[in-house]
Amino acid sequence: MAYVSDAHTSSRKSVLWAACATHAIQDGLSATIYVLLPVLAQTFGLNYGQVGLFKGVKNLTQGMLEISSGFATERFGARRLLALGLAGAGLGYLMLSFAGTAIAVLACLLLVGVGVAFQHAPSSALVSRAYARSGRRGALGLYNSSGDAGKLVFTGCFSLAIGAGLTWSTMTLVFGLSAVAAAGVVYCVLGRVGLGGEAVVSGGSGPASPGSAKGWGILNRQGFSALLAVVFFDSAVQAGALTFIAFVMLAKGLPLSVATLAAVILLIGGMCGKAACGFLAERIGVRTAFSIAQLLTAVGITAIAVAPSILAYVLLPFVGVVLQGSTTITYGLVDDMVHPDRTPRGYALVYAASSFASVAGPLGFGLIADVFEIGIAMIAMALVAGLAIVPVLWLEAAEPSKP
Repeated sequence: MAYVSDAHTSSRKSVLWAACATHAIQDGLSATIYVLLPVLAQTFGLNYGQVGLFKGVKNLTQGMLEISSGFATERFGARRLLALGLAGAGLGYLMLSFAGTAIAVLACLLLVGVGVAFQHAPSSALVSRAYARSGRRGALGLYNSSGDAGKLVFTGCFSLAIGAGLTWSTMTLVFGLSAVAAAGVVYCVLGRVGLGGEAVVSGGSGPASPGSAKGWGILNRQGFSALLAVVFFDSAVQAGALTFIAFVMLAKGLPLSVATLAAVILLIGGMCGKAACGFLAERIGVRTAFSIAQLLTAVGITAIAVAPSILAYVLLPFVGVVLQGSTTITYGLVDDMVHPDRTPRGYALVYAASSFASVAGPLGFGLIADVFEIGIAMIAMALVAGLAIVPVLWLEAAEPSKP
């Protein structure tokens, strides 16, 4: 087995820097779609169902490839995958800036989905291996927060640029060029320190060494199945809320430049929530903390749906705290439920479940909004948020005991 060495502090920091930069850019590109879709809807005359379809195509592609990214990391190493993923997503944005039809936009979003798929599993595994002897949870926490920072920076810049009069095609061109350039930088940085180019594990060919994992390396199938179900329902609500929150504000009579900032405000609340919910889970336990977060999410989404525009806007950061903070509670369990040799596969399965949920959520809620209205779709999101509590009842009981 070839593990990433953690011998030199500078090398470890370079790995963490590269992973955080990749995460920030890729999550920023993904999140920009939330504020881009209302503009595209007005440009190309899209209805709610089509908006959900556009977001769903990108996430479906991402989810299908996310699983294979775990195997690819084991076989080829993280360095190539991170660079190729950044370049692919950047190319999708570059092509999007020249798209003149709705079909062309759909094709570009599909390419973006391909690019961002090769990011979470390679990066998480790389950081986990680099900090295997000490500081792993802190490094992974910094890595996770970098994604939120990227979401905030990219969506905020896009919304402010639109408000200042720049075109959406100009901003997608800038974002695309930035991602392609970052791909080259990340590849060179990891190459300079000699990390990320090797396979994370042997991939299972040849005889297994003592204590090596078999298959997927899942240590507790009941617990991991419950974790996947929780992530699916939770992610469906998150993706639905972030996709349609700007449309909710537009329906309440707010101008486009203000409405698109609604998703940014939710993301700001989410940054704070991921820290707060992690602390809460340590204090009162996974099951109780997640249940509280989901109940508050359901109440908050319902309140936004029925409240007048100003009050709904004020509620956004508070709803964002619980809407996105729940991911800290669930994602942190992956390392506890998967054999160390199969960590990339475990992360790939969880991120794939999240991506598939991000297909079902926007598409399903979009169709509900077309048949009824956007407010009813928000109520449906609140009901699904409550439904996420059901599988978490088995999660803590099935969690393997800690050493």
